[in-house]
Amino acid sequence: MSFKSLNITSALLHTLKKLNFEKPTPIQEKAIPEIMNGQDVLGIAKTGSGKTASYVLPILMQQQNKRYYENRHVDVLVLVPTRELALQVEEVFKTFTQDLPVPLKTMAVFGGVSINPQMMRMRDVNILVATPGRLIDLIESNAVHLSNIDTLVIDEADKLLNMGFQKQMKQLLQLMPRKRQNLLFSATLSEEVVKVKELLLNNPVVLKMEADAPKPEEQIDLINQSAYHVTDEKKGPLLRYLIKSGDLKQVLVFTSSTYKADNVADKLRKNGIDAAAMHSKKSQGARKKALSKFKEGTLRVLVGTDLLSRGLDIEFLPHVINYELPRSPKDYIHRIGRTGRANNPGEAISLITPDEQHHFNVIQKKMKKQVTMIESADINLHGF
Repeated sequence: MSFKSLNITSALLHTLKKLNFEKPTPIQEKAIPEIMNGQDVLGIAKTGSGKTASYVLPILMQQQNKRYYENRHVDVLVLVPTRELALQVEEVFKTFTQDLPVPLKTMAVFGGVSINPQMMRMRDVNILVATPGRLIDLIESNAVHLSNIDTLVIDEADKLLNMGFQKQMKQLLQLMPRKRQNLLFSATLSEEVVKVKELLLNNPVVLKMEADAPKPEEQIDLINQSAYHVTDEKKGPLLRYLIKSGDLKQVLVFTSSTYKADNVADKLRKNGIDAAAMHSKKSQGARKKALSKFKEGTLRVLVGTDLLSRGLDIEFLPHVINYELPRSPKDYIHRIGRTGRANNPGEAISLITPDEQHHFNVIQKKMKKQVTMIESADINLHGF
């Protein structure tokens, strides 16, 4: 099945082609038509299965047909459990809106940062991605209203419920119109998810995806993995130290956002390391040029995001560095699987801050492989 057969609009098909999305994943194939038909949907699919795009694409098509937007009254709300997921979902929405004929504004809000800039940027937001606590703060400040919500998405519902957001979610639901489309996505069908399904969803279509069989890039025995404990502010110097001291060539660096990709590539260049960022906000020509130079070995470092990792097919790539971790073990394996191919050894390095350690432990457990951890505190990073 193709994306075109799912009646995806030409503008979105154009973006999908640019991003090397060749065909829909199973959850996308099943969910997109149901969401376009206005059905409530419960999707059970593992993280990394493509579920974000399975709701982003139909939501964008539905919103294109709207003709009236009211300031500070968002139309689509996506509730997520963590800042990291909020930023990643925002990134997917922004990537797919770039070629749309009717502009749509997406914004992610979360705690741990100043609320004032978020309040100021809430003007004319159509699609809001939010963690529950910060959303309630914004509502209480009259920065945003939920009375116009026509689509509610609860992503990673199992984590939202396990992390104790039930009370806040109940408070938020009371502020929304009863008539709306509800989309619930979860990695597992837990008892709590079943309860929320019964409370929230109206005669839903239930889509339960089986785990995919391992792909060739998931055979990771040839990959030498290591990880460095590092503080957030020393990530940049450590990255430059590793590249320079190890004289690394053809290094693929992964970040979690286009902003961070640009920032990392810029800092590398300023420190004498030939680097380029490749992501959805770059022109097709710029992306092709960067990838071509990287494959030829004339570009030392390519910095990219998960959204574009699927389009990278480099047979003898020696080094992958996770500047920031992906949100799922499957995405991690997909990333490091860019190296160690065709019976050639490869090296995968991850830079782990204290906040990322728990998540990295989960990745190792799911991967069934322990990664050597190295302390960076004793490394002299002066001058890097």
